Amino acid sequence: MSMRTERAVSRRSIPLFFLGVGAVSLVAAVVGGRLGVGLVVFGVMALCSFALVLMGRRSETYQGLTEDPDERFASMGKSAWAVTGAVLTLANFGGLVGELAGGGSGSPFFWLVALGGVAYVGSVGLLRNRM
Repeated sequence: MSMRTERAVSRRSIPLFFLGVGAVSLVAAVVGGRLGVGLVVFGVMALCSFALVLMGRRSETYQGLTEDPDERFASMGKSAWAVTGAVLTLANFGGLVGELAGGGSGSPFFWLVALGGVAYVGSVGLLRNRM
């Protein structure tokens, strides 16, 4: 594959991912009997995908994230994933506490928090041996 082809594929990967998430959500909603919700979710994902395609033409940030990143973008990517993980962990923990306070079982929030903890400890263990 030529360098130009690799860049084009890389630039399209994120918008295609958004369309894929929208399509899977639409199918799941149809199976669950909620066609309207599925169409809304697919529409939002399609709009996000379209916006990313337009942004990819001019945005240095988007190009830095989808092409071979330099050190600056690699560092930003690591920090962004760390923030994302912290936000999702706190949101799931809040859902767990809210579910328990409301008399529920805490599931599926318990499993998401537990999976996050196992993934974190496992990652530290693997990275400790590699670094």
